[in-house]
Amino acid sequence: MKIVLHGRGGKVGRVLAPALEAAGHELVELDAAETLIDFTVPDAVEANVAAGLTRGLPCVIGTTGFDQARVDAMAREAGVACFHAPNFALGAVLMMRFAKEAAEYIPRAEIIELHNEAKKDAPSGTAKATAQLLGGDPAIHSVRLPGLVAHQEVLFGGEGQLLTIRHDAFSREAFVPGVLLALDKLPSLPPGLTVGLEVLM
Repeated sequence: MKIVLHGRGGKVGRVLAPALEAAGHELVELDAAETLIDFTVPDAVEANVAAGLTRGLPCVIGTTGFDQARVDAMAREAGVACFHAPNFALGAVLMMRFAKEAAEYIPRAEIIELHNEAKKDAPSGTAKATAQLLGGDPAIHSVRLPGLVAHQEVLFGGEGQLLTIRHDAFSREAFVPGVLLALDKLPSLPPGLTVGLEVLM
């Protein structure tokens, strides 16, 4: 597949670019692309996706903190599929799935998410998505420090017990399998914005 990768020089992009090529994809400029991938910053997403949609390019968005409703409306109007995941690590999606199940039995929970200090949004998209799955408006604690990549734990407290469900991404290679899965499933998605890697698993 011919892919334009926005954010190729960023932290995720520097890992993703060679991984896409190793998987048999070709990185090209926008006018030659069949698909668009965006791992940039929130303020750049809408313009990048709009440029792709005008060319009929389905999009995979890894950036968080953008206006999802606006992108969904643009994609529906263009009749093109877009996909966004707050986290492309398969283990993170499983962490969220297990946390949802645990909340049925131990409803008191709080979320701690830890990322590198360069991350623009807080709380993270993963933490917000987890909170929605849990219900009950759990508290979210955000940590931004150098040396971190992407980490989240959900603490469930009950009388005499504590359950911790945690996922750690120690390097950005953890996101590659999820991006490849999204690319594989993209042609089967409906027009508009589909959100969450769990939809594809």
